Amino acid sequence: MNRCTWAASNQDFYDYHDNEWGVPLHDDRKLFEFMLLDAFQAGLSWLTILRKRENFRKAFDDFDYHKIATYDQSKIESLIQDAGIIRNKLKINAAVKNAKAFIKIQDEFGSFDAYLWGFTSSKTIQNRFTSIKEIPARTELSDIISKDLLKRGFTFVGSTIIYAFLQAAGIVNDHTTDCFRHGQLL
Repeated sequence: MNRCTWAASNQDFYDYHDNEWGVPLHDDRKLFEFMLLDAFQAGLSWLTILRKRENFRKAFDDFDYHKIATYDQSKIESLIQDAGIIRNKLKINAAVKNAKAFIKIQDEFGSFDAYLWGFTSSKTIQNRFTSIKEIPARTELSDIISKDLLKRGFTFVGSTIIYAFLQAAGIVNDHTTDCFRHGQLL
């Protein structure tokens, strides 16, 4: 079975690539999960995040952004001490701040899904890259969304992080054309 080359090295990547990456998401809780994980991934390998994902799920109340938005300093300190996750104080604080901003977007647009997919008229951007070398780290779309999220109070949402999020959430199909998933997600 031919996969994107980045996913051809181990079972953790196989499972994520084959079942989640690039599948169009419309569930706000799952969108928040992916956004949180992509923010924590900044400067680290995605494999590190995948292997700690269940620890993140437990530490962050199953990615319940309503609960995360209410975290107080005591909860933040306990997260900083949690060896099962990435113990970066700035990223942990960003998760709380982003949960609050996420809820404000839901209030304004009815859902985060409606807000996010509105940037592409509810359609997946179908790229036709033949090599991983062709896939950009950021695009004009990720620049626009990143700037809008920053304006709305989010942090750790730079254009590169947002492009990775758009890929994961299926807003762009960046499976290479030789990958079995590319055609399945057209």
